[in-house]
Amino acid sequence: MSVTTQISADERIAIATKMIAVYNAQAADAYVAYMTDDACEAGYRGAVLRDGKEGVRSGLKAMFAQFPQNRADIIGSWCLGETVLLHEKVERAPDGDKFEVMSIYSFEGDKVSRVEFIR
Repeated sequence: MSVTTQISADERIAIATKMIAVYNAQAADAYVAYMTDDACEAGYRGAVLRDGKEGVRSGLKAMFAQFPQNRADIIGSWCLGETVLLHEKVERAPDGDKFEVMSIYSFEGDKVSRVEFIR
């Protein structure tokens, strides 16, 4: 029997915000520490991009190697039930590709089980 930790909307937003902070520090291990073992990252209602905690970790490390100045800034955040939505501005490099993304963080207790991206 597994025990699920119940947390508030503010706590969920804080976790997603911490994930962006460690993402910006390019700390893949710290990022996946906030996730369930079977978590994934995917396109919105689409294909899984990175599967499982290890898949997310290795995928992020590869992306950070490709884009060493990559960063995301949170423009807005919302929580409804077990889901956090972040509006982010992403910059691959100071003079490189810039785009906005909506990231949907699905929670199981105090851990993120899925992140979906709308771009």
